[in-house]
Amino acid sequence: MFKGSAALALIGCILAATAALAGPPPAEVYGKLPGITDVTLSPSGGRYAFVADDGKARRLFVLTADNKPLMVVTIGPHKLIGISWAGEDHLIAHLSTTVDVGPDFTIAKMELSSATVLNLTTHAGIGVFQNHENVNNDVAGVFGVAEIKGRWYGYFGAQTLEDVRGAIGDKHYTNTDTIGNYMHINTDLYRVDLDTGALHLAARGELGGADWLVGPDGGVVARALYNQSSGGWRVLTGAAGGRALTSGVSKLSGVAIQGLGRGGDSVLVSRMGETGEVIEEVSLSGGPAKVILNGEATDRLIQDRTTGRWIGQVSSGDDPTYTLFSPVDHARVQAALKAFPGYNTRLVSWSDDFGRMVEFTDGKDDSGTYWLVNIAAKSADPIGYPYPKVGAKDVGPVRMIEYKAADGLALHGVLTLPPGREAKNLPLVVMPHGGPWARDYPHFDYWAQAYASRGYAVFQPNFRGSNGYGAKLRDAGRGEWGGKMQTDISDGAAELARQGIVDLKRACIVGWSYGGYAALAGVTLQHGLYRCAVSMAGVTDLPRMYIYLGEEAGLDSAATRFWRVFLGAQSRWRDISPAHLAAKADAPVLLIHGKDDTVVPIEQCDAMERALKSAGKPVERLTLAGADHWLLKEDTRVAMLKASVAFVEKYNPPDPRPASP
Repeated sequence: MFKGSAALALIGCILAATAALAGPPPAEVYGKLPGITDVTLSPSGGRYAFVADDGKARRLFVLTADNKPLMVVTIGPHKLIGISWAGEDHLIAHLSTTVDVGPDFTIAKMELSSATVLNLTTHAGIGVFQNHENVNNDVAGVFGVAEIKGRWYGYFGAQTLEDVRGAIGDKHYTNTDTIGNYMHINTDLYRVDLDTGALHLAARGELGGADWLVGPDGGVVARALYNQSSGGWRVLTGAAGGRALTSGVSKLSGVAIQGLGRGGDSVLVSRMGETGEVIEEVSLSGGPAKVILNGEATDRLIQDRTTGRWIGQVSSGDDPTYTLFSPVDHARVQAALKAFPGYNTRLVSWSDDFGRMVEFTDGKDDSGTYWLVNIAAKSADPIGYPYPKVGAKDVGPVRMIEYKAADGLALHGVLTLPPGREAKNLPLVVMPHGGPWARDYPHFDYWAQAYASRGYAVFQPNFRGSNGYGAKLRDAGRGEWGGKMQTDISDGAAELARQGIVDLKRACIVGWSYGGYAALAGVTLQHGLYRCAVSMAGVTDLPRMYIYLGEEAGLDSAATRFWRVFLGAQSRWRDISPAHLAAKADAPVLLIHGKDDTVVPIEQCDAMERALKSAGKPVERLTLAGADHWLLKEDTRVAMLKASVAFVEKYNPPDPRPASP
C-alpha cells in the first residue's frame, strides 16, 4: 500500500477540497471547468505540468517532481485542448479557435488548431506557423517530436500556400520568407524548430495524404494515403516515393498510422473493417499484414512516446485494464492501480520507465483526485481536485445496471443516485450519451451529478449503437436511429421502475449532440414517457444535417457514407426527424445551442424552435454566444448547466431534501 502525503503547498489552498456546503452545492460548482486538468509527466518523470484555476485565471503550472515551481503561464480565454512534452525542457500547448471563414466557403465557421511551444529553461515561447506568410497557421495534425543534434523539433501538418509556377522543394524557411502567388491545398509535413519556429519541409502532401509516421530520429518512416471517393487506401514507406506496405478499401473511414511495432521494424495501421476498427502490424521489410486487434476488441494501444513503439494496451471496460509487455512495467502499473481499493482508477500519464505515474481516482466519496505516484518511494501524493467544492457527502453513488431491450438484447447503463437518499420511487432524469458511437462509464459525471445533487436518479443508457461492447452491439444500431436505439433508452428506464428505484411518472430526458436528438425524439417519436426534454446541441433535421456534412466533407466522402450506413434508408430520415414531428411533441422543450458550434450547426436548433412555435408547443431556448460544440469555455458550460437543471426542476420537481440528522 502506498502512503499519501500533503497536497502541494504551491497551490494546495487553491485545489484542496473544501468542506461540504449546507445543502447541495450550487449548480455552477458542477458547471465550472474542472479546477485541474491535463496533468502530464515529462518523459523522465522529473517534471510535471497541469492546468489549474487559481481563483483568478486558468494557468499552466510546471513543477519538478519534488514540487519546485518552474513556470506559471496564464492561459486566458484561449481554448486549451491539451499539453504534451518534447523532451524535458519543452512543453507544447495545443489550442483551438472558432473562426468565421467567410462567403468563399460552403460552411460558415470552422475550428482552427494552433500550437504554442514553451521553453522551460529560457521561459521563451513560439507559435507554430506564426508569422510565416507561405504557410497557413492552422495546425493540421501533430506527428511527433524528435531530438536532432541537441535541438528539439516538432512535426506538424499545414497547408502550404504555394507559388503555382513550381514546387517549393526541400527548402529551409525563416520568418521573412515569402513565395509569390500562393495556391496549394494539400497538407504538407513540416519540421519546426521548437526554439526559433524555423520551418523545414519534411514531406510533401499528396491528394488524400495527411498522415505520417515520424521515427525517433526525425525521419519519415511511412505515410498513408486515402481516396475519399473510392475508399481505397495505401501505406507507403518514406516521405516520398517508397514501397507500398499494405493497401485496401475502407468505405466508412480513412486509414491511420498508429506507430511502430514492438521491435521498431514494423508499422501499426488502423482502418475501419466490416466488424469495426482493425489494427494491423506490417513489417517495414515487406510481407503480409498481421491483425493484432480486430473490430470486436475494445482495446487501445499504449505506445512509448520517445520511441513510438507499441508497449502495451488498455481494455476499456467499465474500468480500464492495463497490460504492459514488459514484466517490470506491468508490475509497476498494477501496484499503482491497487493503491486505491474501492475507487475507480485510471492512468493519466507516466514516465518512460513507469517509475512515476499520474493516476486519477473517483467514486464513493471522491468527486475526482489526481495523484502523483512514486513507485520507488511507494508514495501517492494528491496533486489536485477537479471539483474541489463537491464534498464527500455530495458525491452521488454510481453503479452499472444490466437490463434487456424489448427484443431481448442485453444492455447496460450507468445509474447515478442522489446522495443521502433512499433509492426508492425517485424522480428520474434520463441522459442518453452523444456520438452515438460512444458509451458512458460508472464514473463521476458533472452533469449527472448536478441532477443527482437535487434529488434525481440519473440513468445513462448504453443503447445499441454504442461503442465499448464489441461490434455486435454497435452494429445493432445500424438503421435504428429513432427506432430500437430510442426504445432501448426507455426500456432501461422501465427496468429501473420495475426495481422500484424510480417513479416513471416523474421522468425527463436530457441529452447533448446525439443525446439531444434522442431527448427530442423522446417527446416527438415517443409519447407519454417524459415530463420535459432538454436538447443541448442536438440534431433535429436529419436531411438538412446530411447536407451540412456534405458541404463540409463532400457528399462522396467517408463521413457521409458512414452517416448513410448507420442512419439507414434516406427515405425514412424525415420521418425520424424531431423538427418534422414538432406537432406531436407532448412535453415542454428546452433548446440550448452554441453559436460557434461547428459539429451540429445552430440552424438545427433554429429549425426545431420554428417548428415547435408554429405548432403551438411550449419551447424555451438558450443561445450561447461564443460556445462551441464541447462548451470549452467556462461561462457557456455554467450557463448550460444552470438552465438545464432549472428547467427540469420546473417541470419535474424533486422531492424535498431530507432533514439533516
